[in-house]
Amino acid sequence: MKNNLFRIRQICTTLILVSGMSWHLSCYAEKFKLAPSADLLYSLKSSQKGIPVSGEARINWQVIESESQAKLYRLSSETKVPLFGKILTSSSNGSIMDFGLAPDRFIEKRFRRAESTTYFDRDRKLIHFSESDLTYPIQGGEQDRLSATWQLVALVRNHAEQNKVGREWKMFVAGQRDADPWVFTLMEYTKIKTALGELDVLHIVKAPPPDAQGQKLELWLASNFDYYPVWIRFQDSNGDQLEQKIISITKPLK
Repeated sequence: MKNNLFRIRQICTTLILVSGMSWHLSCYAEKFKLAPSADLLYSLKSSQKGIPVSGEARINWQVIESESQAKLYRLSSETKVPLFGKILTSSSNGSIMDFGLAPDRFIEKRFRRAESTTYFDRDRKLIHFSESDLTYPIQGGEQDRLSATWQLVALVRNHAEQNKVGREWKMFVAGQRDADPWVFTLMEYTKIKTALGELDVLHIVKAPPPDAQGQKLELWLASNFDYYPVWIRFQDSNGDQLEQKIISITKPLK
């Protein structure tokens, strides 16, 4: 029964992709302005089953250019708390195309769980998973849960003058077991206080559809810091929260 439900969901999603290709590729034709490579350190606050937890999180974003190969990107993220050490690590690697980030592989390791891998098989033009039998077609522009934020950063940077409140960015995003359409919405321009001082930010929200129980993601992108995500907040449908707020941004020496 469970496998049948997964298969029905896959068929429905594929129909959405095929019938709504122009919707899905709304970001495809956009020219891409990548944020510079950087290492971002965050303070971490989390509530898991009502228990508060604090620690640090780090995101490393790299744009790799070479005369002998295509332009590449590497993304890694790790979350650490006292006593337990790393409770979540993830990575996304791939190439950079005209439409933006093109992941090859997304790997995630949660505390006391086995590592999971999501594959973007560009030869077969399929997304598939180590944790499920689902597959999805690759049409261009698909992201994973780590690369999606940095795809968004680049799209926001692309035409900053067009970023009006209410603007939306649409993507198809793969997780550990399946994939879904995501819609990011610009909610407001505001200011926040951080370890780097008071920053001008764009507050952007990815909320689950009204009839779904997915994860809510909120991002605050700093316009005076290359639109890096300086505040990130996740909220699961069960009420668990995780919040990362910037401590430092380090760029490699040229």
